[in-house]
Amino acid sequence: MKIPATLQHKPVVVSENYERVDGRLARSTDAKGLSLGLAQWNDSEKATLTAKVWRTAGKSWSSQSEELPLHRVLDLSILLCRSLAHFREAYRYEHLYDPQEPVIDRVALQGDAMTVAICTDNESIHEDIQLFSRALSNDDEMISERLRTLSRILKDMGY
Repeated sequence: MKIPATLQHKPVVVSENYERVDGRLARSTDAKGLSLGLAQWNDSEKATLTAKVWRTAGKSWSSQSEELPLHRVLDLSILLCRSLAHFREAYRYEHLYDPQEPVIDRVALQGDAMTVAICTDNESIHEDIQLFSRALSNDDEMISERLRTLSRILKDMGY
């Protein structure tokens, strides 16, 4: 399916074969494409750049397709990387985190810091963190491949 260019999100750069590379869901996913473009809520004064995951519900585009501002995509990447770093050493804790200090990190961003922490408000955190850790371990090869690729691209760009 071609990503529509006539809807409110205006794609500029696309990956229309995403269903072939969507991790463990490859070839059986409803996520058919990714795009970078102009936000659906743009006004004529200022363009907001966004990333969008295009999902299908059979033959039509799904309302579950999601558009994110680019800084949020990067913030999610930061959250993921700090979480991966935590879980590499989490075996040291009985519950895979220190209940007395659930904050993993504070990442400085534009005058403040993004807190990365274990969600202690989750009533099932002890079970859920075990499942999360196992899933990270199971997906390590796939995640690592993407992180190595991202690292190489960032180095090529001078970061």
